[in-house]
Amino acid sequence: MYTSKLQRAARILKQGGIVAYATEYCFGLGCDPFNRNAVLRLLRLKRRPVKKGLIILATDTAQLAPFLTDILPQVAASWPGPYTWLLISQPGVPGWITGRHEKIAARVTAHAQAAALCHAAGMAIVSTSANRAGESPVRTDREVARRFGKLVDYILPGHVGKALAPTPIRDAETGKLTRTG
Repeated sequence: MYTSKLQRAARILKQGGIVAYATEYCFGLGCDPFNRNAVLRLLRLKRRPVKKGLIILATDTAQLAPFLTDILPQVAASWPGPYTWLLISQPGVPGWITGRHEKIAARVTAHAQAAALCHAAGMAIVSTSANRAGESPVRTDREVARRFGKLVDYILPGHVGKALAPTPIRDAETGKLTRTG
């Protein structure tokens, strides 16, 4: 069902590694959200402060259950798709995921390969752009290799989607846009 490269990427995620993979707009860096060492390593790699929080990417809403208390109807209606929502997090979601926030950013992706990666790994994964703070997002696997080399455990070859900008992030309760696309 899955290619050997997709299976390898999923195995690396489950073993605590960092994988670069294509998303709707750019390449992302991902890892197991509950693996503290993997998340902190990813944050160091990006030079991103923990307090900012991270996006969780899933293949379906069931994979988000460990993270979210509820998925509002307008959110469910927008997924799968290039929409990231801020939702109330479950008690006990690690601070290395939520950062200084009470809510968690989550998306059920419509990008076929990213969705297949989450499915193959059997979990939602961290999804943050494959770039260091202040740099432009990476849009090809070759550029990921050039910028990060062996600092990531695996680069899943693939192609980004047709989105012209990062997914917008909107608060599900207030409707407030916190990141424009």
